[in-house]
Amino acid sequence: MIRRAMTGAVLAAFGIAVLATAGHADAPRVPEVNLALSGTATADGQTAPAAVDGNASTTWCPATPSGTLTVDLTRPRRLTGFGVTLLGAVSAKVVIATATAPGRFRVVRRAEVGAGATSWLPARTHARWVRLSVTGEDGGTPCVGELRTMGHGPRMIIGHDLSFAVQEKTAGARYTDHGRAAPPERILAAHGANYVRLRLWVNPPAGYSDLESVLTMARRAKAAGMKLLLDPHYSDFWADPQKQPVPEAWADQDLPTLANTVRTYTRDVLNRLRAQGTPADMLQLGNEIRNGMLWPTGQIDWSAGTGWDALGTLLRAAAAGARDAAGPTPRLVVHFDQGGDNAWSRTFYDHIVAQRVPFDVIGLSYYPFWHGTLSDLRANMNDLAARYRRDVAVVETQYGWTLDNGDDLGNFLWQESQLVPGYPADPDGQRAFLSDLLSIVAAVPDGRGAGVFYWQPEWIPGVGWAPGEGTPNDNLTLFDFAGRALPSQNFTAPTS
Repeated sequence: MIRRAMTGAVLAAFGIAVLATAGHADAPRVPEVNLALSGTATADGQTAPAAVDGNASTTWCPATPSGTLTVDLTRPRRLTGFGVTLLGAVSAKVVIATATAPGRFRVVRRAEVGAGATSWLPARTHARWVRLSVTGEDGGTPCVGELRTMGHGPRMIIGHDLSFAVQEKTAGARYTDHGRAAPPERILAAHGANYVRLRLWVNPPAGYSDLESVLTMARRAKAAGMKLLLDPHYSDFWADPQKQPVPEAWADQDLPTLANTVRTYTRDVLNRLRAQGTPADMLQLGNEIRNGMLWPTGQIDWSAGTGWDALGTLLRAAAAGARDAAGPTPRLVVHFDQGGDNAWSRTFYDHIVAQRVPFDVIGLSYYPFWHGTLSDLRANMNDLAARYRRDVAVVETQYGWTLDNGDDLGNFLWQESQLVPGYPADPDGQRAFLSDLLSIVAAVPDGRGAGVFYWQPEWIPGVGWAPGEGTPNDNLTLFDFAGRALPSQNFTAPTS
């Protein structure tokens, strides 16, 4: 209680009002997730796992135009509703019935679901068994991409990387939700978010994510009741698997000197955040470091199998800096970008563990147009959590709400062939994708699914990836080109 009061006083000193919602991240809203992922599905006496695997791209199709699918949730559960995705060209009439005792079903919802569409069907009920009956229109045989049995899941991170928000404000961006203007972090918090992720560069172009920008946005995030994941790139500008340039001011340092610089820099940044009452709750040890960091000193050569000792030295230095900083040490995250590749993920984290790098969370990037299927991601997360006995999180993800472009720069997602079956490029498809992703993380065994961070939901046209450039991600946001909140922001409560 005293710490919260002190934090409020510090924030007020910076001119930030602490609203009644501040502090809600300590007791976040419990999201709706698909409880069928931990159940079993049968149809015509055979198992039908594709209907409840968390991936709307896989299908169950009855043998005739009409069919019935039954899901056993293994124990009675409180449900909030259902989601049904149909793949293919056949629409269907659907009937959903539930039972708490074997065979004693009662109908709770009827609906017509369009071909290739997802329908969300609210229904507050209590059930162990759920039965879906489908009848295809015009004698066609419908195919079910996913039957979602929604209920409240575990408390988990619902996060967003808002590293462009300060620049967007300077550029005059205006964000609204149902016509009401508010900063993006406030709108996202109202839709269930409880964490903000912030990128940090050492000496970027003017206006980009330097320490002052991070301090400003950290104050905004904490005032909105959010916790903070800090993502230092340990570079002057973008760092990712294709490039990890050492900051110009750190160039030509040998490994011991560079490690000491990393340690001191990490400590000092965390102390600056804590000094203004906005401590980091989680800390990434670099960004997407599949090929190492701080090149060339910390670069990995996968073909030669070299570079791991230097990378380990740098990562241990960053972790030591976090321990040196005042206050409790943030939860430490090691970030690997290939979220759907289990073999590669295992090899990477085996090396990290062998280097005795202290970390708490396995952080993965997962962009479905680059990193495999949702089934690939699910298998990888489940395996990594068990193998390393650590929590796993998706720390970057995006999906499209349109194939249109909001500025003159080409987008990463621009053609139908890049889309995932079952998830069209519209707000409904985006919401279904995020709901399924969240459910997969929530279903990681032993409660090891830490949560999900959406990357740059606020990055609307007006701020470029570099000075004078546009944004290649403006159709992957959670706001439209004019800053209006999309319905997909409701992915934490799709049946509400």
